[in-house]
Amino acid sequence: MSEANWPTSWTRAALELCVLSVIGETDTTHGYDIGRRLQSSGLGDIKGGTLYPVLSRLEEQGLTHTWWVEGAGGPGRELVAITPAGRQALDVRTTQWRDWTGRVEKLLASANAIPKSVVTSGSNAARAVALQPETAAT
Repeated sequence: MSEANWPTSWTRAALELCVLSVIGETDTTHGYDIGRRLQSSGLGDIKGGTLYPVLSRLEEQGLTHTWWVEGAGGPGRELVAITPAGRQALDVRTTQWRDWTGRVEKLLASANAIPKSVVTSGSNAARAVALQPETAAT
């Protein structure tokens, strides 16, 4: 699956943490750079209509601080920086995310260990039979 085709629910689930991580890596940045870095990381093209509400929520939570600076011969831009509370939240949420994704990975690994006949079978009886341990022919 190419990066442009990630399910949108995955992007929604990870976006706030990823944005906070990008801000935490750079200390001070701006929305365009955040979007560019998310895209170069393989998360796809995050549009401003998706990114800027996330930035607003992070600031409302006290995890970031934003301010406007004058542009040198061009338009001004809004800069964003991580706050001490944001850095702490990033550490906690990163740990939680790794725990969560580790659990998902274990579940997927165990699901991949199930014989295909179980996955493709339509009846519960067939599933039960497929789950029976195989016996060696004697």
